[in-house]
Amino acid sequence: MAGSHGGSPKSWLAVIIILIGFAIGGVALCIGPNWALFWGGAGVIAVGGVVALVVDIFSDVIVDAPRVPLDQGN
Repeated sequence: MAGSHGGSPKSWLAVIIILIGFAIGGVALCIGPNWALFWGGAGVIAVGGVVALVVDIFSDVIVDAPRVPLDQGN
């Protein structure tokens, strides 16, 4: 994925795990609140955070050349 800001698949895996945990927690608050399910979602978020640290998600930034706005490029 050189030349884009897409990130690597391992980083996206961490993001998807965190989003799933957030969704679980949100659903848990809407259906009750169901506190056991909410804390389960918080646990999934924590697991996603550990995965993010393991895959070193913060070093996965791809920076390309600065972009010139269209009106200033002429």
